[in-house]
Amino acid sequence: MSASFESPAASAPDDAVSIAVPHGAASKIRRRQARVSEALAASGLPPLLQQLYACRGVTSPDEVDYSLARLADFHDLKDIDRAAGLIADAVRQQQRILVIGDFDADGATSAALMMRALRAFGARHAAFLVPNRFDFGYGLSPEIVALAARQRPDWIITVDNGIASLEGVAAAKALGIGVVVTDHHLPGAQLPAADAIVNPNQPGCAFAHKHTAGVGVAFYVMLAVRARLRETGWFDAARPLPNMAALLDLVALGTVADVVPLDANNRILVELGLRRIRAGHGCPGIAALLQVAGRQVERCSAPDFGFAVAPRPNAAGRLEDMHIGVQCLLSEEAGEALALAGRLDAINRQRRQIEGEMLEQAMHQAMAALQQLENSDAKRHEQTGETGARAGLSLFHPDWHQGVVGLVASRLKEKWHRPVVAFARAEEAGMLKGSGRSIPGLHLRDALDRVDRRHPGLLHKFGGHAMAAGLSLKEEDFECFQQAFDRVARETLDEADLQQHWLTDGTPPAA
Repeated sequence: MSASFESPAASAPDDAVSIAVPHGAASKIRRRQARVSEALAASGLPPLLQQLYACRGVTSPDEVDYSLARLADFHDLKDIDRAAGLIADAVRQQQRILVIGDFDADGATSAALMMRALRAFGARHAAFLVPNRFDFGYGLSPEIVALAARQRPDWIITVDNGIASLEGVAAAKALGIGVVVTDHHLPGAQLPAADAIVNPNQPGCAFAHKHTAGVGVAFYVMLAVRARLRETGWFDAARPLPNMAALLDLVALGTVADVVPLDANNRILVELGLRRIRAGHGCPGIAALLQVAGRQVERCSAPDFGFAVAPRPNAAGRLEDMHIGVQCLLSEEAGEALALAGRLDAINRQRRQIEGEMLEQAMHQAMAALQQLENSDAKRHEQTGETGARAGLSLFHPDWHQGVVGLVASRLKEKWHRPVVAFARAEEAGMLKGSGRSIPGLHLRDALDRVDRRHPGLLHKFGGHAMAAGLSLKEEDFECFQQAFDRVARETLDEADLQQHWLTDGTPPAA
């Protein structure tokens, strides 16, 4: 279906046309409403570009200047000066630094970026550790701290995790290990007692770009560390000042992979990273991943990252161990990188087969659940006159793979346009692990928090952000959660929220 375009000067109401999606959510096409600013109109840009920019919130030609000079200043990030001072001192004193990553592509690129930066700074005792999701779960848990302690680190630096790791940070501090948290996920009511926390979404942080991915936060922290080391005279002829732009390929990949909104600052990070890769200056690991995915380095694009490159390291985190993904991104030798990328490609093929089988089962479950909800709605309407939107879906199958339930939830969310949580059995007997995906109108982490407050003890753990979250609970409590989650979704969403919207820019302007 082709989209039409609307004149930038148009002031017609927000027209909507319903379209049918077989066996899925009803959808509407809506026109974006945006006027071209005076600055854009006077820019000399083609009218079509002016319109497209305006529809994406751009008001000035400066906002599409993707030069490095326009990158947001790291000084606005709360606590970054303290974090940079601590890490810089650790580098200068050659203390042992252990980077704790996450098991998705954002976490892998974050860990690889920080390792590359620390090595470039001259740190001789830097290593990384990524929790295996099946043995340790997400984040800096006390169990992963116990494993990390075997390496006798002086410092732990978290990347793309840690903001919810109250117990893990406390365990590290009790062992005399310093902790710097770098993260971008939404914090809970209490922050961990780390030595420093850098997270644009923590309370009191003035950094305007709240959608920065975990790898973007890690990049900013390393920028600040380099600045602190330079102030102390650490760099010289024998230890030259590193070019931080060399890390932008990793920033671009992790930012696109984490599906964060591409605001002005993220657009700069992604564009500059793509330019480096196209010019042949990306790391061997990214080039190898593009090769096994059948994409051309010189024509690399953001969709290539999202649909071809990122699923391969993500698959390792879902089915096996993300260490393979990080090692691929850290490899300096093309042959080694290609071999690791080949392993990731094989794991991804296995993931696709598992996902296909699970999705078929989930579709049947979802259709049955929606029909049950529809019948329940009709009965309630008959008895009370009330109507209610079919809202939150929660699904579980004893044979599902816990590393793939997030993908299943995402596929069902896209098909029926409603929040979905899919569960699989965890390693711990009697426990389930769930992964959820949401739609605009329902902040998933906040919804889980409401469930938790209404049913204390129901959720063993939970965390995440607006569109995605993870949780665990007892298998015997699944039906209780199923009802509680649907109730919160019903209270939050209305029929309009459950209508899928496809946005169009309107009709092309006259030349």
